[in-house]
Order: sequence, then C-alpha cells, then structure tokens
Amino acid sequence: MKLIKEFENGDHIYGQLLVTAVSEGVTAAAKKYMNITFQDSSGTIEAKRWDFEERDRDVFVVKKVVQVDALVNLYNGHLQLKVNSGESIDQSGVDAARFVPSSSLPKAEMVSKLHSLLDSFKNEDLKVIIKALFDRFGPSYEEWPAAVRNHHNYVSGLLQHSLSMALTADLIAKQINSTVEMEDIDPEVKKRNKVHRDMLVAGALIHDMGKIIELSGPLATEYTLEGKLLGHISILQGEIRKVSYELGLEKSEVAICLQHMVLSHHGIPEHGSPTMPLTREALLLSMIDDMDAKMAILDKAYADVAYGKTTAKIFSMDERYFYLPEYTKEN
Repeated sequence: MKLIKEFENGDHIYGQLLVTAVSEGVTAAAKKYMNITFQDSSGTIEAKRWDFEERDRDVFVVKKVVQVDALVNLYNGHLQLKVNSGESIDQSGVDAARFVPSSSLPKAEMVSKLHSLLDSFKNEDLKVIIKALFDRFGPSYEEWPAAVRNHHNYVSGLLQHSLSMALTADLIAKQINSTVEMEDIDPEVKKRNKVHRDMLVAGALIHDMGKIIELSGPLATEYTLEGKLLGHISILQGEIRKVSYELGLEKSEVAICLQHMVLSHHGIPEHGSPTMPLTREALLLSMIDDMDAKMAILDKAYADVAYGKTTAKIFSMDERYFYLPEYTKEN
C-alpha cells in the first residue's frame, strides 16, 4: 500500500493504518458518521466513516492499527478518506516503524554498537547491574521513543539518544584521561583526575531507561500514570535499587553512584533533577545529555530553514531563534 503522503485523489486504499483520533457526529439529516484520523510513518489523513455500525466502535480505536478499505477523495482542497470498512488485526505483530516516524539510523547498526559497549565494561558490580537492567528492559529499549515531543520522539529514539550519548561519553573520557596521562604529576593525583570511563558510559546508556515505564510506547505515545505521577528519573532510580537488592549489591558504591547519576542527570532541580551532580561522572553525564538533546532539537528546527535564515522560536531553547549560516553549505 502507498504511504499517506503518496495518496492521490481517486485511489482505492486497502491496507493497515494507525488510528490516532476518533469522534462521532450526526448530520442535520440525522445521518451518523465517524471522524477518524489515520497515521503512518509519512503523515496523517482525516477520514469519514458514514452510517457506521456498532462493531465499528470496537474496530476504530485510538492507538490501534486497523485494516482499512477506503477511497481517497478531494474535499475542500484537502485529501480525505471515505472509509468503506475496517477490520481489527492482531496488534502483537505490528511493526511500529511503519506507522510513526522512526530513527533515520540503521537499527541493526545501533544495536550492534550498543552490545559492543555493554561487553566493554570491566567493573564486576557495574556489569551485573547493567546486564540485569537490560535483561528486564532490553527489547523495549530498542523500540521506545525518548519523548512525547521535543527531542528523539520517534521509534528507536531512546536507543539513538542513549547510544549517541554513550559514544560521546566514551570519546570524552578517553580525551580527558589521555591528557591526564601526559601530565607530569603524582600517579595518585592522576587517578583522582581521571574519568571512570565505564561508569560514564553506563550512565549514558541507562539514564533514560525509566521512559520505558514513563511513556506508553512507540504508537501514539503518551504519558502513563506512572509517568505523570513519578517521572522517568524516579522510576529508574527505583529499578536500579530493586535490581541491586536482588543481586545483593544494595550497599555497593557503584549501585549508589549509578542511582545518583540518574537522579542528577537533568543537572538542576528546575529541570527535574532531585539532586545536583556530585561526582565527576554525574556532572559530565548531565552536560552530555543537555548537549545531545539540544542538538536533536536544532536538527528538527533547521529541517525546513533556508541558508541565511532563522528558525521559528524554539520554546524549549529559551524561546530563541537560531540562524542557519551560509557557511554550513560547506559541510
């Protein structure tokens, strides 16, 4: 089936679409109808189901993918679907990437890099805690968005954001540590001045894992009750603590510092962190998270901006306008 953005007037559509909104109405002539909004990875389209049947209420349900038989019509200058019928399908086999925007990076390549990082940890307490978290949340971690809006709000957005941060963390740790190694200082001072690479990379990989519970999933993403009342930071701190108790590591310094990194990764209380970063790794993590999120926000804002022009006001970036320089053509 064509993507929604490829629909043309007169097309007969038979295929699967995601329902994102449904309402019912009645015309002046007492003819009942459904207003339905459908979506796929390319966009959305409004639809009408005239003289709907009672069973249609169980078929056209928000956040469900349905099998649709419809005609594409031009109405008031916009394409619209006239739905002939719809059928429920098994939701367990639905590929979310077909119906909502997804990461532009190859998923298999991201997963491969993720596993390489997971295999690189040397600290034993860290290895078993991180493994337990990925055993619990791994499959969802690869599919979930990182947000409802703003940054990385698409299928595999959580994986892309976390992996990008972890790779950046790896580079930063190597750079700082190589500089420290060159310094003519006492070996004990060198130890204190170095970044613990494994802790920083692990923190980057898991820092937003609580969003798997905070957010409903990749289809028609919204906040869960836990997300609304607890938030992903508190949720993940609780999960790390739970795993640590199960492993007999509740007193481990590594477990406690991992929890601290999660609690402080938004940097300041005004941004949602219950505590401010109080270790070198926690401070770096908060800075890397802020940088990666803001670069993703700019990517989205610049998408439709001409060289030499500015973006619209970006509310999540202090309501600033950002200029796209002509020199970026050289990139």
